[in-house]
Amino acid sequence: MFDDALIQSLARELSESERSRVQVAHFSRRFPGMTIEDGYRISRAWVAMQRAQGRRVIGHKIGLTSRAMQLSSQIDEPDYGTLLDSMLFTCEAGKELDIPAARFIAPRVEVELAFVLKDPLHGPGVTIEQVLAATQYVTPAIEIIDARIEQFDRHTKAARKVYDTISDNAANAGVVVGGRRIAPSQADLPWCGAILRQNGAVEETGLAAGVQGHPAVGIAWLADKLAPWGESLQAGQIVLAGSFTRPVAARPGDRFEADYGPLGTLKFRFI
Repeated sequence: MFDDALIQSLARELSESERSRVQVAHFSRRFPGMTIEDGYRISRAWVAMQRAQGRRVIGHKIGLTSRAMQLSSQIDEPDYGTLLDSMLFTCEAGKELDIPAARFIAPRVEVELAFVLKDPLHGPGVTIEQVLAATQYVTPAIEIIDARIEQFDRHTKAARKVYDTISDNAANAGVVVGGRRIAPSQADLPWCGAILRQNGAVEETGLAAGVQGHPAVGIAWLADKLAPWGESLQAGQIVLAGSFTRPVAARPGDRFEADYGPLGTLKFRFI
C-alpha cells in the first residue's frame, strides 16, 4: 500500500496535468505494486485538492460497466469517480452548447443516463428497488472522459492499467445534461436508447440495457462500494449510470448530437 506522502505526490501530478494538459506516465509502471485501493486513495486525494480550490462535489460516475470493458481492463467489476461542479455543462432545448476543447487533453464522448437523487442511499445491501425509490428523475447525459495519465505508455506502448484509470478519477472530466426529466416509473429504463451522431454521421447507437442489464444496477453497486469508506450517495447528487456506447474521440470543431428519442436530444460542439 502506498504511504500518504506518495498518494499526495501522485494526486498533485494529476492536478498539474489537468492544468498544463500534459499527460503523465503510468503510475502502475512506475510503482508495480500498485493496488486498486491505492488508485481510489489517489483519486480521493485529488478530489480533496479540487475542493480546497473551491470546487464542489455534485455526484459520481460509474465506469467499466460492460463485460467487454471489464475483461479488457482485467477487472471483474465497474469503477467509479467523482463529479465536480466545474465539470457540469447544461444543454438548453433547441440550442447547441459550446464546450471549450482547450479544457481537455484527449476528450472522448460517451452516451449515458443520469440519475438525480431525492433521497440518500447508504450501503451495504442497496437494491435496485431502493435506487428507483430514491431517484427524483432520470435524464439523458453525456460523459466527457479524458486522460491525465497517458493511455499508452510512452516507452513500451502498453495500455494503462485499471489502477491508473481509477486514480485518474475513473477518467472523468465532464458531464453534459439536458433533455426530458422523467420519473423512473415513466419509462422501461433498460429500453431507453440513443443515437450518437458526430458531424452528421451516426457513430454509435445503444440501449441502457447494455449497462449490466439495467442502469440502476450500477447505482446500487456504487452505494455499496462507498460504504467501507464511510461515504454514501446524497440527495440532490447526479449519478452517471455508465455508458452504453463506445467512447468517441472529440476534436475542436466537432459537432455532436445525442438523440434519445422521446427523452430529447443533446446538441453540443467542441470549440
